[in-house]
Amino acid sequence: MTAAPARLGSGRRRRARATLAVMAALLLVAGLLILCLGDFGLTPLDVLQVLAGGGERLDRFIVIDVRLPRLVLAVLVGAAFGLAGGLFQSVLRNPLASPDVIGITTGASVAAVTALMAGAAPWIVTGSAFAGALVIAALISLLSLRGGTGVSGYRFVLTGIAIGFMGKSALEWVLTRSDVREAATALSWLVGSVGNARWPEIAVLAIVLAALLPLVAASARPLGLLESGDELATGLGAPARRLRPMLLALAVALAAAGTAASGPMAFVALIAAPVARRVLGLGRPSLGATALVGALIVVWADVVAQHALPLNLAAPAGIVTGAIGAAYLLWLLATGRDRERSR
Repeated sequence: MTAAPARLGSGRRRRARATLAVMAALLLVAGLLILCLGDFGLTPLDVLQVLAGGGERLDRFIVIDVRLPRLVLAVLVGAAFGLAGGLFQSVLRNPLASPDVIGITTGASVAAVTALMAGAAPWIVTGSAFAGALVIAALISLLSLRGGTGVSGYRFVLTGIAIGFMGKSALEWVLTRSDVREAATALSWLVGSVGNARWPEIAVLAIVLAALLPLVAASARPLGLLESGDELATGLGAPARRLRPMLLALAVALAAAGTAASGPMAFVALIAAPVARRVLGLGRPSLGATALVGALIVVWADVVAQHALPLNLAAPAGIVTGAIGAAYLLWLLATGRDRERSR
């Protein structure tokens, strides 16, 4: 009786490992396309020679100073947003609990844009984004408290949506009070872009992620228990009332770091975790796969935005992630209707 479930479980694990290998290969392909394609085309061999420390001087400049920062930033930002969305959705047990939906990235954007317009250094922009995101998260948490039982996931999402709209109004006011050139730069950043990637900004993001990723790894087990319900989680040694604020703060920090580096990438945080669950077929949160899916979305979105749009139009990656997210939501709506009809 136990052999069949065991075989089924091992089959799912093999499928999950194969899927992860395919996703990693797709990420490598997209990375190679970013490094090779452009006004000055390079062959894969040229790129490999540069990465190995050789190559022509012009090739080294194009790869190391222009294209590689873009690729690294896209990977780090995608992973940060994917992890942030996965944490929010698991902790609050709500598929709409994503930092771009509930106003967290809006708060980070208001603070970061203000710092950008003041000509602040990269670490100050990152710190401002953290402060803005934390203020918004604290405000949402206070307004969504439910007497005696802590934060309600449903109230948290609705309150966040309302505060997000207020934050967007504040952001528009900041833009109207700024210089035209500063506003144009800020608007490009607000769409979500990795086109202005520079190594100092990437270093700040990498340091922040290096500090946060061990905490993310340690949260994997309690996160799975929280999804089973507060009572069961507490009974198994994961006190929900104490863990939930800590995990939410971790998700806010990840979202703020990603927003400070590239601007708010639409829908990446919302769809990364559900896509990871569907393609792996495990039914439980997998933070590593979620980070990989987030990186895949942003890197491929940048490839499409730069090289696959009609009329040779180049656009920020955030425009493509927005289109991907909208298509995903429409697909969810269609499949949800099919399930309702079949009942």
